[in-house]
Amino acid sequence: MKKIGIALGGGGSRGFAHLGAIKALREKGIYPDVFSGTSAGSIAAALLAAKKTPDEIFEILKDIKLTDATNVTLPINGFAALDDLREMLDEILEGKNFSDLEHKLFVCVSNLYTGGVEYLTSGNVARAVQASSSIPILFTPVEINGQLYVDGGLIDNVPIEPLIDECDYIIAIDLMPVKIVEKVEGISDIIVRMIQISAAIQADKKEYCDVLIRLEEVADYNILDMNHNRKIFEIGYEIVKNMDISL
Repeated sequence: MKKIGIALGGGGSRGFAHLGAIKALREKGIYPDVFSGTSAGSIAAALLAAKKTPDEIFEILKDIKLTDATNVTLPINGFAALDDLREMLDEILEGKNFSDLEHKLFVCVSNLYTGGVEYLTSGNVARAVQASSSIPILFTPVEINGQLYVDGGLIDNVPIEPLIDECDYIIAIDLMPVKIVEKVEGISDIIVRMIQISAAIQADKKEYCDVLIRLEEVADYNILDMNHNRKIFEIGYEIVKNMDISL
């Protein structure tokens, strides 16, 4: 039997599309064995690796607003910290470390000291996810083992690489298509646009996956807007439901 790996890309609130996509994959009899995620994708990947179902995860996260997951700080290293997100995930995951999960998990982070990408596989899961989700400037970096980490999407927004030698079959889900925009206003818009452009130039990495699910339809939703979670979930579900995917 093929060992299936899935890479879930970053995309803020668009991450709800991952849950719909996974639900549709399960209906096709496709159950990933190994999960890899960046930013919002790391949140979904961590909870899926803990054997939560897509519908369970949606119910847990659907009513969360950005302000629920952040602590406003003095703008020294960032305007807010994702400490509340970490605490919430730690409670849901019951303080699990990577070794406690039902499935193998890779969490993609960017190391501010080395300037490189890392795929975390040990330690506290919630803290790793917090680091992976910390968009620079908007959110403060996270220290783990003496290193300082931010959003993995800066370097690898769809983290296929750790799955290549680990799995026989790789599925990747990309939530960050780049659309032409008429205006970019304010620091948050600029930061979001930088993340989108950075994600787009990594397209060559996707040649290593067997199935690439590029959810172009979610491009209309701002990654910081948490008001369309059900609609985004349904987009992921319907697109994958109508895809012909066979192992």
